[in-house]
Amino acid sequence: MGLDTGLEILQKTRHATGNFLRDVILGGQDGLVNVLGIVLGVSAAGGDTKILFAAALAATFSEALSMGAVAYTSTITERDHYLRELRIEENEIRDLPDIEREEIRTIYRAKGFTGDLLENIVTTISSNNENWVKFMMGEELHLEPVETKEVLRASIIVTIAAIIGSLIPITPFLILERSGAVLASITVSALALFAIGAYEAISFVGDWRKSGIRMVIIGLGAALVGFTIGKLFNTI
Repeated sequence: MGLDTGLEILQKTRHATGNFLRDVILGGQDGLVNVLGIVLGVSAAGGDTKILFAAALAATFSEALSMGAVAYTSTITERDHYLRELRIEENEIRDLPDIEREEIRTIYRAKGFTGDLLENIVTTISSNNENWVKFMMGEELHLEPVETKEVLRASIIVTIAAIIGSLIPITPFLILERSGAVLASITVSALALFAIGAYEAISFVGDWRKSGIRMVIIGLGAALVGFTIGKLFNTI
């Protein structure tokens, strides 16, 4: 296996891992926050536990399916955008090769290459149209190919993550009394949000503590809206 092939495999692996984590975080966070808001809202409005479970479960599956559908359509859009830009680059390399070669020079000149070395790089890249197009897509447009199988994978992962995230706020109501369950729901949800934020920072970049706290503040702040609306209905 050549160096270039090894680098391509490594890049694809990192890209796939990044997409997987993005889908898990997206689905899990949205599912959790959405249902926590409903749980707090129903509790504040004085609804009984059966109503709370019915509302939470209905939201769980509708939210999960909606998230999966959005992930599917957004990935399709991303793929179509890549294919459109790919066709444009192919046409430009065919019809305007000198301009495209100059773009290669500009990219590598910015990296510090000059003289014969720069010209050798330009000649090497432009000697093979397939590699040329691939280079322009990655270095000029910063676009990665989107595999068709990734579309379905992303939607399934987001859906499952949303369901799992949605079940976290309602689990305490299966084992605790109403008043204790509300507090436990907020606590376990905050811990889950912190874990999501911290894991995101560790996996990508950033301070895990700041990322975790930020995720908690955003998540509980959104859920507080549900509590406020429920409280308003309870006082009307």
